[in-house]
Amino acid sequence: MNATIFRSAINIAAISGIYLSVAMLVPAFIDVYYGHPDSEVFFLSAFMTGGLSLATAAATRAGPPPFNKRMGFLVVNMLWLSGSIIGAIPLWLSSLNLTFAQAFFESVSAISTTGSTVIVGLDDAPPGVLMWRSLLHWLGGVGILALGLFIMPYLRVGGMSFFKLESSDTADKPFARIASYTRAFLAIYVAITLICAITYAALGMSRFDALNHAMSTVATGGLSTHDASFGYFKSLPLLWAATFFMTLSSLPFSVLILFVVRGRIDAWRDPQIRVFLAYLALFAIAASIFQRIENGVPFHEALAHSFFTVSSILSTTGFASDDFTQWGHFIVALAFVATFMGGCSGSTSGGLKAYRLIILFNFIRTGLYRLIYPDGIHAVRYGSMTVDIDLQRGVFLFFITYVAISAIGAIVLGLMGYDVLTAVSAAATSLSNVGPGVTQAIGPAGSFAGFHDAALYLLSFLMLLGRLEILTVLVILTPLFWKS
Repeated sequence: MNATIFRSAINIAAISGIYLSVAMLVPAFIDVYYGHPDSEVFFLSAFMTGGLSLATAAATRAGPPPFNKRMGFLVVNMLWLSGSIIGAIPLWLSSLNLTFAQAFFESVSAISTTGSTVIVGLDDAPPGVLMWRSLLHWLGGVGILALGLFIMPYLRVGGMSFFKLESSDTADKPFARIASYTRAFLAIYVAITLICAITYAALGMSRFDALNHAMSTVATGGLSTHDASFGYFKSLPLLWAATFFMTLSSLPFSVLILFVVRGRIDAWRDPQIRVFLAYLALFAIAASIFQRIENGVPFHEALAHSFFTVSSILSTTGFASDDFTQWGHFIVALAFVATFMGGCSGSTSGGLKAYRLIILFNFIRTGLYRLIYPDGIHAVRYGSMTVDIDLQRGVFLFFITYVAISAIGAIVLGLMGYDVLTAVSAAATSLSNVGPGVTQAIGPAGSFAGFHDAALYLLSFLMLLGRLEILTVLVILTPLFWKS
């Protein structure tokens, strides 16, 4: 490994740490406003992390080397690991009395927009802590979009966007300069967050709850300010509003930019959008009918809760309006399958993602055709585009490692003493960045507070793996990566 590349990666991570330390002032002043003593914790954490980050940035300052794949992989991993550690510090020092493993888990869950939590008693938690979790969600969402739109396509490990698919001619991109593109996506991200917050406030949330839930919704994170999540508000209009914004945030952000900035209606023809909306509607309607027939729930209520729950799981947000584990075995099975599927590439959602499911399906169909007509030409297609062999290989490599790591994670949790369903569900929901599992212990009405430190570190690692598209992390664990 070139020492210059390593030093530059540390420098970038340190600069990111400075920004995070400044962000800590927001929950600090929130605590000051509400008169909570934890404000001192955030001021102290901001001073410590900011000072250390500033010193590290100064010590590693040098001319940046030419950006290459090796540096890209290293920077991405350092940014997310350092961000998770910095985010954990005020949680660890807060009045919640968390162990560092619990604080680190909570920080990783927030910044990876997973939404799992070890905190019980959110209704009485310090307001600064609640705001910090939501802020980490929101900042993590910005980072995820930046990775999916700018970095992942270059590293060829994921992040398939409409720009990559619509044409091989780079002149067709909506912006000639990356700076213009960055300003556009930040403006839209902020605008959607503000509109979501205003909508929530108009439908009955307090301003504090509306802002926190808006940041969590747009980042498809799922951390709430109440133990009962959206169930606390007992409002069907709020459920429909959240369903809309969770679904919107699961769509490719590149398409939103093309539509809003350039008026490109044709951008919505991206096949993954149609497929994602189709299986969301199918799952939600099936759950609604089951709720009406088996549990006698009024259909309008069943429809609202089902669309909210399915959208929450598929978008990997993780909000809850009710404990769906009590709705019936069919719903639990549906939720477990949805845990793996995810939303669209180029969004803040996790999971396998719709575009990979499309390519996998077409690959299998093409393979079957070749069995019947072995001499025919059968291309694997994504919409009107032919999928090249490198992308096919990348999709299968991701899918295989995804399944293998889920299984290994479940086995290790089983060795730690957790029952089979809890182990499988915890590993799957962490790797998919969904949040709640499908058992009572870690489901919508539960939490991960009962997991011991070793299990929390394992699940934190799985959350980071899933957030960084798995291969981005695994590649730096290979000896070849570190050879000069």
